Amino acid sequence: MIHDMILPQLAMGMSEARLVEWLVKEGGRVRRDETVAVIETEKVTTELPAAYSGFLHVVIEAGKTVPVEAVIARIAETPEEYETLSGTTGREAAKSQGGADFDAKEASGPEVEILPQTRDRIRLSGLARRLARDGGVDPKDLVGTGPRGRIVRADVEKALGERTARGAGRMVAVTGAVAKAPLPVAAPLPAGGSGFRDVELSAVRRVMARRMTEAKQLVPHFYASVDCEVDKLLALRADLNGRGGGYKLSVNDFLIRSCALALKRVPWINGSFTGSAIRLYTDIDISVAVAAPDGVIAPVLRHADQKGLAEISSEMSDLAARARSGKLRVEECQGGGFTISNAGMFGVRQASSIINMPQACIMAVGSAEKRPVVKDGGLGIATLMSCTLSADHRAVDGVIAAEFLRVFKALVEEPLTMLL
Repeated sequence: MIHDMILPQLAMGMSEARLVEWLVKEGGRVRRDETVAVIETEKVTTELPAAYSGFLHVVIEAGKTVPVEAVIARIAETPEEYETLSGTTGREAAKSQGGADFDAKEASGPEVEILPQTRDRIRLSGLARRLARDGGVDPKDLVGTGPRGRIVRADVEKALGERTARGAGRMVAVTGAVAKAPLPVAAPLPAGGSGFRDVELSAVRRVMARRMTEAKQLVPHFYASVDCEVDKLLALRADLNGRGGGYKLSVNDFLIRSCALALKRVPWINGSFTGSAIRLYTDIDISVAVAAPDGVIAPVLRHADQKGLAEISSEMSDLAARARSGKLRVEECQGGGFTISNAGMFGVRQASSIINMPQACIMAVGSAEKRPVVKDGGLGIATLMSCTLSADHRAVDGVIAAEFLRVFKALVEEPLTMLL
């Protein structure tokens, strides 16, 4: 028997993934649950096991980006069945079924028929449907060039290209929903200009570009900042690290602990705006931004309010190391009600972050540095750290943001209280 190996939906909202590498060669024997491929989703790189035992026939080559539920390989249980597969490529199989201009994405996507009010039948592939939806293109305006008039990817991309040439590049409304038109790009340099090279976006950077654009366009941000005096925190950190307890606490560990306790006391910050309600999360799960080679990844520290500094330090060290090496599991990047982005380690004095949708707030942290301060009517020196809260004004108002920052600042400046 011959089995299809499809790209599964590994996370809510996942629509495609990049097939990074095949770990088993064409025709190689595989066992059920054996890892046969490496795929890169929007947030992580993960391994894909075989669902059946047999001989592998590769349908999609490594390096391609494919939609969810695409057939990426076939597994034949017997050598004889494999011979029937190896003699027929995906392109030949499609042509034998009457297809033209075969594309693996097009062939694998489910065909969709749209029945508008005129009752005309519109045939389009699953990939074409998704591209049309994301680009704000009405399928009724397209002429299909595929078999039997089927609308394929090329038809949608042609329409998007024509619209871009006319100056499109804005958010457009389609059937009551907000759709994403192509973002404007830099025009090519004229002849004789400076040289350049294009670096292809990784899956992580594509998602960052899309999500950050959506967040800035759709979410009404406002910002509030405080300067926290951290001399006591730095002294306590040095004291605890010097006790030889087998841990190495970072300033970030203290900040995570402080945010977790502040979220517990000011729960309105730990939520999101749904359109019809403000959703408050019962668990305090904090996303922590980590700089990885392909972009910023924010693994989630679960139940942060229930963990001490040593446990936070241990878990974050593990999450950060695996984020940088691309070995996070998909579920470790899902969820989270609040994000911390610490740029202080890079010498940044102050920053304002873009909200990590659908969360309502993100905290940007600057570096700890000696600054002049006024104390008891006199001029002195203290180590200050600037922290800026970016908030969704639909879910959080200024009073709530100020209260959260007050509680957070008190914990940071009196770090022994976070140990109680």
